[in-house]
Amino acid sequence: MSYVAMSILPDDLQTNLLMLLRWTHFVAGITWIGLLYFFNLVNIPLMKELDPATKGKVMPALMSRALWWFRWSALVTVLAGLAYWGSIVASDARNAGAHSGWVMASFFLVWTLTWGILYALLIPGRGLLDKGWVLAILYIIIIGHSAHLFLHWNSGDWESNRLLAIGIGGGFGWMMLLNVWGVIWRIQKRLIAWTKANAENGTPMPEQSKRMARMAFLTSRANAILSLPMLFFMGAASHYPMFGR
Repeated sequence: MSYVAMSILPDDLQTNLLMLLRWTHFVAGITWIGLLYFFNLVNIPLMKELDPATKGKVMPALMSRALWWFRWSALVTVLAGLAYWGSIVASDARNAGAHSGWVMASFFLVWTLTWGILYALLIPGRGLLDKGWVLAILYIIIIGHSAHLFLHWNSGDWESNRLLAIGIGGGFGWMMLLNVWGVIWRIQKRLIAWTKANAENGTPMPEQSKRMARMAFLTSRANAILSLPMLFFMGAASHYPMFGR
């Protein structure tokens, strides 16, 4: 029985490497998104209920450990996903006698610039731009336009549904990764240090801590919401041909 099972396993390097990338992407992604939902659905409401002394003891230890897994699983998820998607882009281009360079370049151009615009909306932190519903509307308009632009720039009639669907869903994931490392972790490591110093030495929390905590919260909430269409487009890549073949 074991011989039969082993004999039907693929023995070419490419197939096994792609399966390894997918498996790594799945495991790291479950860890990342699971922690993202934990922060938004459990941790944030809990922290609001704790008194300052208890929060000062719990937050540094909990968040230091959780954010370590959070940020590194995010990085592994995206790197493995990009490597796997790159193989799809290369395969589609090769089959059509086309070049894959523009697809990859347009992906990073569109979604990195989009992230930069969304990040800029968070910086003021006051007035209408401090209201979640206003940011949600602006995010929907901007991200929708970016998705349309990516599809428009890659409408050469050779790009597969997998390529385009992952190009959008993966773009959301790329922006979420930039949020993790460029916003959430950058802010949280300072908040953790300040909270720990406040609990141990009575050091006052800096004045900017509230604004920074608000920015980290809005970014984390945006990531949680972005994860929903991201997962939809990932599932649509192989099971919902919305962009053609």
